[in-house]
Amino acid sequence: MCSPQLPTGVTVEMIVLLESPPKHFEKPLTSFIGSAKGNFPTTQEVDNFIRQERDK
Repeated sequence: MCSPQLPTGVTVEMIVLLESPPKHFEKPLTSFIGSAKGNFPTTQEVDNFIRQERDK
């Protein structure tokens, strides 16, 4: 989106309002929480990473 009233690089806040909720969602967005693959293959690797970060 462009606006000639805003100088380049200025930070703005944009709010999008929907007149009615979209009807094409089959599942609520909250059903996706925790469903993505994580960055670590095991919980032990997560613990090791956290320990290393804490020790820095």
